[in-house]
Amino acid sequence: MRLTITQTICDQRTKAPPVENADLSGQTAIIVGANTGLGLEAVKHFAKMNAGRIILACRNEAKGKVAIENVKQETGYTKSELWLVDLSKFSSILEFAEKFDRDGGRLDLLVMNAGIIMPQYEATPDNWEYTLQVNHIGTSLLSLLLLPHLLKTAKQASTTPRLVVVSSELHYWATISKKEQESPKILEQLNNEEYCTPSVMKGRYSLSKLLNVFFIRALNAHMLPTMPLIAIAVNPGYCTTELRRSFTFPFNAIDWVTEKALAFTGEEGSRQLVYAAVGERGDEIKLRGSYISLSQIKESSDFVLSEEGTKVQDRIWAETIDVLSQVSPKVRTIVREHLLDHAQVQP
Repeated sequence: MRLTITQTICDQRTKAPPVENADLSGQTAIIVGANTGLGLEAVKHFAKMNAGRIILACRNEAKGKVAIENVKQETGYTKSELWLVDLSKFSSILEFAEKFDRDGGRLDLLVMNAGIIMPQYEATPDNWEYTLQVNHIGTSLLSLLLLPHLLKTAKQASTTPRLVVVSSELHYWATISKKEQESPKILEQLNNEEYCTPSVMKGRYSLSKLLNVFFIRALNAHMLPTMPLIAIAVNPGYCTTELRRSFTFPFNAIDWVTEKALAFTGEEGSRQLVYAAVGERGDEIKLRGSYISLSQIKESSDFVLSEEGTKVQDRIWAETIDVLSQVSPKVRTIVREHLLDHAQVQP
């Protein structure tokens, strides 16, 4: 599918679909990136659905505490918990996952909402470009480390948990270039500081959203058809949030004008996260591996669906697993025990 600028504008001017509703009594939801914007608004919706437990996974403790109080004041919900995690630090991700291992509780909904836009190259403490680590590598690491808990909950509670990764319509304009494909390892090329020129970094956020779509599609391809898990990539649309707070003049001025004309509110955008997490109950199987926008299953980009894109997706999946396995040997074990290997995946 090709997405034109005209169609994007039309989508942004479409009335936001109403929020989905469900009874989440006894269920546990983790929302990563929950202290503001889409994540916080999604928490409020889950709170109104009487979730048994909501874990706000936030990078900043002070902001997280404010978010907890905000949820309590607006919804009356008192079962929110603040857990700290910083996707730009592998050590923080491992600590979060190990804490949940010790906790031993159920996990029904995992919403990976954290994301950043970096205007220029900057390396994380783990020596990865920030956007690449936070939006793709860190998101993938935490998703896979928590996968056994989603599957355990499915077995013990006879439910179908969901993993929701927040992507974007910007993936339609992203691609993996021939030069990147010709590299022995695509992720290493994308991480190369010399390669990350200002022109390359202009498209880095869009590319990270393409990687989100690839991750969900690859994960779904490596799952047995009978696996009781729904993995979804979702587009919240262009929304008024703090995501673009790093923009400087003149881009911040252009963004301000564009927001006034076209942006959904954070609450309206959060409805897409909620739809991906609880929508189509009873018929949720059709959502497996899908890309959601405006509460509908949409085709991904032509590049994603092409033979070339499929080959790139497979390479990036393999490279991502290799990288994550060096961070935590548990990743390789989880993949081996719960997912199909490459030879078993149907082309």
